[in-house]
Amino acid sequence: INTGDRRTTLKKKLTRFDLQKMKDEGHKAVWITAYDYVTAQLAEETGMDMLLVGDSLGMAVYGYSGTVPVTMDQCIYHTEAVRRAAANTFIIGDMPFGSYQTGVDEACRNAVRFHKEAGVDCIKLEGGTRVASVIRAISDGGMLVMGHVGLTPQSAGAQGGFRAQGRTAESARAIIEDAKAVYESGAFSLLVEGVPPEVTQAIRDAIPIPVYGIGAGDCDGQVMICSDILGLFQAFTPKFVKRYGNLAEEYRKVFSAYIDDVRNGAFPGEEHVYRMANGEADRLKIK
Repeated sequence: INTGDRRTTLKKKLTRFDLQKMKDEGHKAVWITAYDYVTAQLAEETGMDMLLVGDSLGMAVYGYSGTVPVTMDQCIYHTEAVRRAAANTFIIGDMPFGSYQTGVDEACRNAVRFHKEAGVDCIKLEGGTRVASVIRAISDGGMLVMGHVGLTPQSAGAQGGFRAQGRTAESARAIIEDAKAVYESGAFSLLVEGVPPEVTQAIRDAIPIPVYGIGAGDCDGQVMICSDILGLFQAFTPKFVKRYGNLAEEYRKVFSAYIDDVRNGAFPGEEHVYRMANGEADRLKIK
């Protein structure tokens, strides 16, 4: 595996075995969320290891207050665009709320939809022991599953809101047991969100599959919401986010300059218009 700078080389799509080897050899996997063609294209060009079409699109794209309203059709629609842009990147489809909570059969049908309609490499779903049977059924169907424990946004209401989990010994033990259940049910990897690094390390010690994090300290790789690290999402910034840019301010500057140019008559200029061929304007005149 080329774990160096892949920006100028032909990118090879990673497999589950590549990701496991990266973990075993101590190489960090780096990934972000993507919801559209342009973002996914740029992410692949820069050598991103994986892309998650997360149900976070509910807030980042649609302006919902959380992830619960997101539908399967919305997730598939955005995942199709991401796949078209990033044919050589490992893509994860996020199972939205209601797509797997109603039973194993419905969960398997929706996982199949993700593969057939959007070409994902795996699906991700939230929960531990309570979704063990679902993970097992999807895995037995020949599809890769990434688990997700700790802060699980789809059940944020039951967890007291979007807040860190596992901050007491009792709750930490429950998260570790959830992680074990995810692994034992056949998941090939696990995402841990919003927990202290001590809990993440205990999980890494307990299970052999790749353990990735978002707001969970050091682990086998990191995922971030693209609009957070770009500085586009303005509603709030979680503690664990590092902003690598301030594109919201750049957008404002561009929009303001465009408004000024149009209102002042500076745009469009001569270089922005098409002219008729010689003599054709005269022929157009009404006599």
